[in-house]
Amino acid sequence: MSVDAALNRFGKVVVKEAKTALTKQDRNVSKELYNSIRFDSKVSKNSFELSIYMADHGKFLDQGVKGKSSSLKAPNSPFQFGSGTGKKGGLTQGIDKWVRARRIQFRIREYKNKEGKLIKNKRKGQFMSYEQTARLIAGSVYQKGTKETKFITKPFNAAYKNLPEEVVKAYGLQVEQLLKNVII
Repeated sequence: MSVDAALNRFGKVVVKEAKTALTKQDRNVSKELYNSIRFDSKVSKNSFELSIYMADHGKFLDQGVKGKSSSLKAPNSPFQFGSGTGKKGGLTQGIDKWVRARRIQFRIREYKNKEGKLIKNKRKGQFMSYEQTARLIAGSVYQKGTKETKFITKPFNAAYKNLPEEVVKAYGLQVEQLLKNVII
């Protein structure tokens, strides 16, 4: 099998399995990420290039994000909320779209104040607006983080194991380095 054919087969398998994983994990609400996943490969005499493309938020979904106050959900993630590198308000906007697409609205309830006294609420039982629901979820996600899904990492590692041995030996491939360089 030629290197070009092996890379094309590799890319097709990774893309197909990543899309399947998104669907099985119920992470395919808007289909934006699903439709953005694709690959490109180029082979020359002494080298090759394989690129896997996806929407920007795919890397956060794949590797998870540490929360501002807890890293339990994604302890090995290079990403963290509150680092100051992300877009201001981007989390709330994204969750607002998700809440509206899924038609999720919390109900208003009674609550206890700091002294433990029950506070009655005249609107008890009514639905919150989508914006209020999104703000509550975004606050929790910001503090606790998001769990890693490995929707692209697992298919990549599985496909790597099935690469023909002569391709791996000829180019001296190491999966960790290749994975860091290939996902854009």
